[in-house]
Amino acid sequence: MSEKVVSGRGGGLVVLLTVTLSTFLTPFSSSSFNIVLPTLGREFSLDAITMTWSSLAYLLTTAMFLVPFGKLADMYGRKKVFVLGLGVYTIASFLLATFTNASTIILLRAFQGIGAAMIFGTGIAILVSVFPSERKGAVLGINAAAVYIGLTLGPFLGGFLATNVGWRSVIYAGGFVGIASMIMVVSNIRGEWREEHVGRFDIFGSAVYSLMLLSLMYGFSLLPDSSSFLPILLGVALVIIFLKIEEKAKAPVLDINLFKNNRVFTMSNLAALINFSSTFALTFLLSFYLQYIQRMTAQEAGVIMIASPVVQAVFSPITGQLSDRIDPQKLSSVGMALTSLALGLFTLLDNNTQIAYVIGCLVLLGFGLALFSSPNTNTVMSSVDKRLYGVASSTLGTVRLTGQMLSTGLSMLIFAVFIGRSQIIPEVYPQLLISIKIIFTIFAFFCLIGIIPSLSRAKNLDNN
Repeated sequence: MSEKVVSGRGGGLVVLLTVTLSTFLTPFSSSSFNIVLPTLGREFSLDAITMTWSSLAYLLTTAMFLVPFGKLADMYGRKKVFVLGLGVYTIASFLLATFTNASTIILLRAFQGIGAAMIFGTGIAILVSVFPSERKGAVLGINAAAVYIGLTLGPFLGGFLATNVGWRSVIYAGGFVGIASMIMVVSNIRGEWREEHVGRFDIFGSAVYSLMLLSLMYGFSLLPDSSSFLPILLGVALVIIFLKIEEKAKAPVLDINLFKNNRVFTMSNLAALINFSSTFALTFLLSFYLQYIQRMTAQEAGVIMIASPVVQAVFSPITGQLSDRIDPQKLSSVGMALTSLALGLFTLLDNNTQIAYVIGCLVLLGFGLALFSSPNTNTVMSSVDKRLYGVASSTLGTVRLTGQMLSTGLSMLIFAVFIGRSQIIPEVYPQLLISIKIIFTIFAFFCLIGIIPSLSRAKNLDNN
């Protein structure tokens, strides 16, 4: 049974506005951070691998703690965990801007990830707890639009601030957004959402789960060196141990039966994993391409890169509403196909590519992602009982972040093979361009494969 107390001031609308602002925070900070990475690399003499780790550390800690915090939110209150996450993220942002140096960048990005895990694991769960099922798609579409607006303003404002004020102002901006989000949540939402009879917290399972992700991603980051084999093997062993633990646990941190007995939930998460694995590193790669190969400033690159998230922000509420009336599995399958096409077009980038071509590819990509994201999220959340909203939300978030880690990890691997630990200087620009084209080729193929689970999920639903 769910215990819900909605704010007396504005009810669901107030909840939507406050959660949407908080949802805006993390993509805004992440995308603005990516746009200043080349500047950080030059100031602190960072190589390509270290710069990639500064993004990977954030994703890794978020993924490690997302499912455990989702479970804790179901048990003790989603608002409590949500507000705590905003606080952790905001403090880490101010520390990163104030005490940044080569040795603390990765550490403080990891702390930002812990705060983001609390936000990601509760935001969607709060929304679907408040709004009725017939409005779920529309609300999730608005929430997705906030993500894309954050992705839009991140490169644009980040590039402007980095060029005209300094890169530290970019990180401070994220901290101030965090403060504004906390004020809105604390002052406007008087309720709490939690589920009764969810059992005890699975500490052992949560620890194994976190170590599993840490070991796997650390091992992947070492590829192709032979030293990567041991942590990867350890991670695989922990996967097996985790599955056995969760099958026997009375109150598992991750209900394996959700995947074993719910094909729609499983296929939707698999489709999300493939989609995010194929698209997340795009802003990272284009930031490098535009600033190194095309010799643009951070501000100029940021203006170009807003094309995709602008399209996503415009169309996500529309596709979210459509998913309440049209089969969301079919909508998201079309979105996956368009995304694959856009990624394939990016493989044609070279030294002389016209900026109009880049913008056109980004527009097509944005439309494909808008068709995929909101309908797919609606499918996931509609496939489970409301008592599992927190776990389902955090599971989808973990899948998203795992895909983002794989996307970043693959980029790191290709950079390691073709560039190594050399700083990105004009002499290695040809190798950088080759690396980018290879990565986009792999991403396009992944998305093409991703159409299969998306369509099979729809067929399964029709048969039922």
